[in-house]
Amino acid sequence: MIFEKKLNGTGTLSAGAYGECRHAKDSAALHEAPASSAALSGSEPGILLQGIGLSYGKGAAARQVLLEIDMRLSPGEFAAVLGPSGCGKTSLLNIIAGYVKPTQGSIAINGKRHIRPDSEVGVVFQQANLFPWLSLARNIEFGLRMKNLPKAERRDKVAYFLDMMGLTSSAKLLPHQLSGGMKQRAAIARTLAAEPEIILLDEPFSALDALTRENMQLHLREIWRKTGTCMFFITHDVDEALLLSSRLIVMHPEPGRVVEDFRNPLTLSGTERPFNDIRTGREYSELRQHLVSRMEV
Repeated sequence: MIFEKKLNGTGTLSAGAYGECRHAKDSAALHEAPASSAALSGSEPGILLQGIGLSYGKGAAARQVLLEIDMRLSPGEFAAVLGPSGCGKTSLLNIIAGYVKPTQGSIAINGKRHIRPDSEVGVVFQQANLFPWLSLARNIEFGLRMKNLPKAERRDKVAYFLDMMGLTSSAKLLPHQLSGGMKQRAAIARTLAAEPEIILLDEPFSALDALTRENMQLHLREIWRKTGTCMFFITHDVDEALLLSSRLIVMHPEPGRVVEDFRNPLTLSGTERPFNDIRTGREYSELRQHLVSRMEV
């Protein structure tokens, strides 16, 4: 087994003890866990979650959905969040997005308190949610118009992201004329164009066929490498998490809590290895088995 688990009293991996990989060339990097919230200053760049809790109802009927989640999302990270249904992954995403107010705790972005939806946080859902009456280009431009950017600047940004997503030739098409993969690329482009600090992705490829899904995974990895935008990616797919992320987070339900949080040893090199090369390695199969076992409740 790749990982030697060292748990604290709550069952959550403590800072600095996220396991080790026998076969990794840079094992020291694996021991360097994501920073704990206690060690962070309020002005440090990134997204800081401290003591996040969420409950519904009151008194004896109250249901605790999330409990004591402390997490820092640093600029340039790609964090994949795994866990069984009902563990609170989407609830946590909605709190970070500002759609849901936590019952306990606080969120800060670059040292400033985050309490409502704003342009610092972009969201990509399972469905593209494009405006059906606007062309692809106008959909991407929509957020820029809301920010009152000059027309020339909007035009340049739209052209840039159309090119990045390989959608330039489809700029004038309406959403119903696009394939599922093209719609999701357009949704990601619309989010990127607003230049958020973090992009939240809630199983954005779950409705796509296998071939389109892998193409979109490759495209997202390339975008992340190019832009350096922090990604918070919810998925039920262990393979997807292993192929894309720089950091792996596992949650358990009742109440929703983080039980593992460590750097992905398969992407430590920072190079864009072909997916098939990653899949055929011994580290991949062992880490996959480890994550599947840890997702079981």
